[in-house]
Amino acid sequence: MSAVTTTGAAVTLAPAKDTPQVRRRRRLSPGRRLPAARLAGPVLLLALWAAASAAGRLDPAAIPAPWTVVRTGAHLWTDGTLPTDILTSLQRAATGFAIGLVAGVLLALASGLSRTGEALIDGTVNLNRAIPTLGLIPLFILWLGIGETFKVAIIAIVVYIPIYLNTHAALAGIDHRFVELAEVQGLSRFAFVRQVVVPGALPGFFVGLRLGVTGSWLGLVVLEQINATSGLGYLMFQAQNYGQSDVILVGLVVYGVFGLVSDSAVRLVERRVLSWRRTLSS
Repeated sequence: MSAVTTTGAAVTLAPAKDTPQVRRRRRLSPGRRLPAARLAGPVLLLALWAAASAAGRLDPAAIPAPWTVVRTGAHLWTDGTLPTDILTSLQRAATGFAIGLVAGVLLALASGLSRTGEALIDGTVNLNRAIPTLGLIPLFILWLGIGETFKVAIIAIVVYIPIYLNTHAALAGIDHRFVELAEVQGLSRFAFVRQVVVPGALPGFFVGLRLGVTGSWLGLVVLEQINATSGLGYLMFQAQNYGQSDVILVGLVVYGVFGLVSDSAVRLVERRVLSWRRTLSS
């Protein structure tokens, strides 16, 4: 833009001063959450699997087509095999998970809120973490027998370790100024735990909970192949002996669905409980 000035009959154009431009703010956040975005990866993987099977790029004996797996799963469901095995696996996983959840939370509270508890518990749990949990199977069989008890115990150990570690880390990370404020306000021990400890520990607790849910399924698939007569792991082990790769894939798909659904349920509860937080993911 230029300014117009007149001197007699002459007209001259004088350059105007540049107007300051407003700098647009650069957006750095990931943006809005897309609906059902977590299903995009599994759906893409399924589409690639189907396309490769239809094009004859996959050996049907090693990796059957998706429609073959669906037919096998439907057959196992109608003859009653799959529902029985799923129910058995769910009972084992739920029992071990419940025990591990309670143990992890109680140990984390005892260790995080007391120096004596930390001295007695934290080192022991970290020692347990350093030992491969599945390596404890032979010892637990000697202690508890070959039945259901040792399977539930191993799942509980797999679950309680991540819950303890993440909850304890969250407790240790609570700002000490909040503790001092609670002391100044004269809060009781119960009020301190409810108003300071629980909100501060919940983010870490949910991280450990998600890892514990996943760990329960990972441990289950191994344990059900040891002297089991039912369960998804047993079904897959028997299918391996007979070379039934479609049955093995049915078991893997069911495990995957259970893992995805349980993780999504924990995420949903986490968003509801921690709705007061403003984070990058929210």
